[in-house]
Amino acid sequence: MPVPKRKRSRVRRDKRFANKGITPKILSTCKTCNSPIAPHTICQECGHYKGTKILNTKKERTEKRSLLLQAKNASKNKKNGTPTHNNNNQIVDSAE
Repeated sequence: MPVPKRKRSRVRRDKRFANKGITPKILSTCKTCNSPIAPHTICQECGHYKGTKILNTKKERTEKRSLLLQAKNASKNKKNGTPTHNNNNQIVDSAE
């Protein structure tokens, strides 16, 4: 009858049972935007935690940058005297 040559160490033995306690993540919903998030974390969609604004989202940062660029371009065009375009693709005279 076969017999093990060496004693199996505690580490090797316990590796078998290491994954028994793993459970699937439980998701909760954000109170402001109702998107699924992990509990006790900031919502990546809206940047809120427990109803208060904590974080600027990527969408907000891009909107802010685009407004700053539009203002910068408008001031450059005003100095140069070239007409600018508004959102409806109509030429607006910058001398007004």
